[in-house]
Amino acid sequence: MSGASKHLATAHSVVEPGPWAKRIAGTLVVLYALITMIPLFWIVTTSIKTPPDSISYPPKIFNFTPSIEGYCNLFTTRSRQTQEYIESLGPATSRCDQIARDRSMVVVGESNYWPRFVNSIIIAFGSTFLAVFLGTLAAYGFSRFRVPLKDDLLFFILSTRMMPPIAVAIPIYLMYRELGLSDTALGMILLYTAINVSLAVWLLKGFIDEIPREYEEAALIDGYTRMQAFFRVVLPQATTGIAATAIFCLIFAWNEYAFAVLLTSGTAQTAPPFIPTIIGEGGMDWPAVGAGTTIFLVPILVFTILLRKQLLRGITFGAVRK
Repeated sequence: MSGASKHLATAHSVVEPGPWAKRIAGTLVVLYALITMIPLFWIVTTSIKTPPDSISYPPKIFNFTPSIEGYCNLFTTRSRQTQEYIESLGPATSRCDQIARDRSMVVVGESNYWPRFVNSIIIAFGSTFLAVFLGTLAAYGFSRFRVPLKDDLLFFILSTRMMPPIAVAIPIYLMYRELGLSDTALGMILLYTAINVSLAVWLLKGFIDEIPREYEEAALIDGYTRMQAFFRVVLPQATTGIAATAIFCLIFAWNEYAFAVLLTSGTAQTAPPFIPTIIGEGGMDWPAVGAGTTIFLVPILVFTILLRKQLLRGITFGAVRK
């Protein structure tokens, strides 16, 4: 074998990483994943601890007896009673009732967590649908038509996300009070839609720009109207971008706290401002807080897992040009 052939056989690719690079990258990814999973692990384990175990020092990480007391305290309201009164009630009717009696309390009703959780689902998913729907239409218009002052308008749309929420909180509060939208699901949906639509426009415009115009032109030649070409040609091609945009919009609406605290107090209150108000016998009921947070994570986690393929494709869409 000649010297040139040996050199070609042992040469490293400029694209394919070497063995050591793969090991280092894999180690860093695993380390990063473990670090980011620590808060989730702590929340979940706290939700299955008893109140004394949740505040013990040194912290009990594995050496504790699992308990559903946190979930019972999350879904019920309790009242402290005398031992004589508790004994007069007869046998406990449920596991949660028995746990409350062991703490010299009785269950007097359901808590407000489920209504707040349902409010979060309605407001977050409703605003996400509207933001993605309006953002798709606006992005298509900016991408396909000659819009006067297009760049200025796009910058103005983006600038709406540059302001911190506290900067516009008071004007929005006064406006909502005059319009009767305070503490209403409709008001929160409209507000989150207005905030998210700018993000949706910018993300989706990039995706639609990558879809060749020739597809629509062929559809128009075949007799489709502009609207039919949009729904039958452009929209299916933009599915990955829509899915990625929907996830980002949903995450914001699902976790938003500042406006929810200011504009809701009862009827339309969502879970984020409600969870910190869970008070137990000696202060903050950390197992109940952990239980509420764990349940609150489930919908967004399921939604992201279901759309994970579209999210990964959407993030890398257009990275390689033909």
